[in-house]
Amino acid sequence: MMAPIRTVEMHTGGEPLRIITDGVPVPEEGTLLDKRRHLKEEADQYRRFLMFEPRGHIDMYGALIVPADHPEADFGVIFMHNEGYSTMCGHAIIALGRYALDYGLVEKTGEPEQAINIQCPCGLVKAHVTVTNGHTGAVRFESVPAFAYRIGQYVNTAEFGPVELDLAYGGAFYGILDASSVGLDLKTSPINTIVQTANQLAAATTQQIEITHPEEQDLGYLYGIIFTDGSIGSEGNPSRNICVFADGQVDRSPTGSGVTARLAVTHAKGLSKPHQAHNFESVTDAVFSGQILTETRVGPHKAVTVEVSGRAHYCGRAEFVMENDDLLASGFLLR
Repeated sequence: MMAPIRTVEMHTGGEPLRIITDGVPVPEEGTLLDKRRHLKEEADQYRRFLMFEPRGHIDMYGALIVPADHPEADFGVIFMHNEGYSTMCGHAIIALGRYALDYGLVEKTGEPEQAINIQCPCGLVKAHVTVTNGHTGAVRFESVPAFAYRIGQYVNTAEFGPVELDLAYGGAFYGILDASSVGLDLKTSPINTIVQTANQLAAATTQQIEITHPEEQDLGYLYGIIFTDGSIGSEGNPSRNICVFADGQVDRSPTGSGVTARLAVTHAKGLSKPHQAHNFESVTDAVFSGQILTETRVGPHKAVTVEVSGRAHYCGRAEFVMENDDLLASGFLLR
């Protein structure tokens, strides 16, 4: 029998986060990316055990807290999902900010806000947690430098012919396009149709466009497709988007790294300026706010850092076990 694995369950705008608190071993030595690589290549059974059925589902998301190797970080995190291990996750950062203070990873020192630095595979993310009468609330974080990778890029598809999209990095790479350009309506189109369309676009983009990050090879791959309503999410008038990532996984939240990538694109197009407020809503009507904080560079790319704000909530706590005679214990997925 596998030793019990303990978790704290949260959600951000309906998007689950299974925070793994005990029971998944990782090497003590090496960088965060080394630990992520070890899990991927040597210990992927833990991801399948926790993300797949019967303990999880096709859209489950997890976070494993590990020691940081960045000198400014309070702790490190490795993200996981139905396909593997992502490089950044904004909805998880928002949840982990509350968790870190509530569960003592970082000592509560004051109000109305407390800073927490989290090392992610994409780099250091600086979060700020609202604290009122000792209770944690909303969380905002500053992204790693984000940039538009390709603007107005065409990919050829069997069903839609040439499709124009923007490619951008917000801690992970996304293809971003107006949903109406491929016949979708984000409020009325069936989720299955949205997922199938995203999968076709993701496959075409991956096959036809080489995606590289100028500073870290492990970050250079397409993570997801973001369909938008065509607006830029001005304050008081949220832009609706749906992100489909990994293996057809639908983000219930507005997608923190996706908001970051979207603002990198609007900045590159001259539609956003630093400290201009934007709002973005998800399939659950949850809202993240976002604004550009600074302008910088990443290799040859003009880049920005983005502040994203949102709320996360607790769902419960769990202890997962595996019995030796359970033929389904290692996990499975049904669509």
